Amino acid sequence: MSAPLIEARHATKILGGVVPVTLVQDIDLTIMPREFVAITGPSGSGKSSLLYLLGLLDLPSSGEVLIDGRSTTGMAEDERAEVRLARLGFVFQFHFLLPEFSITENVALPMRALGKLSPPAITARAEELLASLGLGDHRHKMPDQLSGGQRQRVAVARALANDPPVILADEPTGSLDSISTAQVFGILKDLVALGEKTVVAVTHDLNLAAQMHRRINIVDGRLANDTKLVTSGAHV
Repeated sequence: MSAPLIEARHATKILGGVVPVTLVQDIDLTIMPREFVAITGPSGSGKSSLLYLLGLLDLPSSGEVLIDGRSTTGMAEDERAEVRLARLGFVFQFHFLLPEFSITENVALPMRALGKLSPPAITARAEELLASLGLGDHRHKMPDQLSGGQRQRVAVARALANDPPVILADEPTGSLDSISTAQVFGILKDLVALGEKTVVAVTHDLNLAAQMHRRINIVDGRLANDTKLVTSGAHV
């Protein structure tokens, strides 16, 4: 039986202040290899806050998050950063591409930060990823020369740069038209089915969520439902 890639154990996130605000409360869940997971819930329910905890972009106020069975509680920030770079890829609603760099250079950034490949190998991999997503002919272009859907595909390529087993996506189709939504969602679906990745995506689109393997529903920061929708390719 495969080991979990990510575990949350009683994960809670509270924002301090005169009146503390609880974003996520006492979440227990496990993410397994090759799952395609939707995180849904009302606006302001804590969906993105949960994703940021799972992706080590934020730290729980109490409880813990484990990556590959290792507790990240107490890790130094540089160690957490290395785990994020090596094991997790991120796609956000807005692509966050750096406008002063070409799309190839944008895809190369995580590889440069991790420092495992030579500069020629980094460029070759970045171009290979762009070509695999139908952007090979655009590799020298700047982000503002691309459509919104193309920029989001570049963001997916960047998330894949270090070949992480998990892709975490926060409303990855939220700013796209219907055609680009279908393209980006199809890419994420293929990453699970063909690329043997795990994808966890926050989405408000219940039609998309219904096509995924599993739906985690968050209400008022709490886990309301965790439902297996279809048979996944997860290794058991």
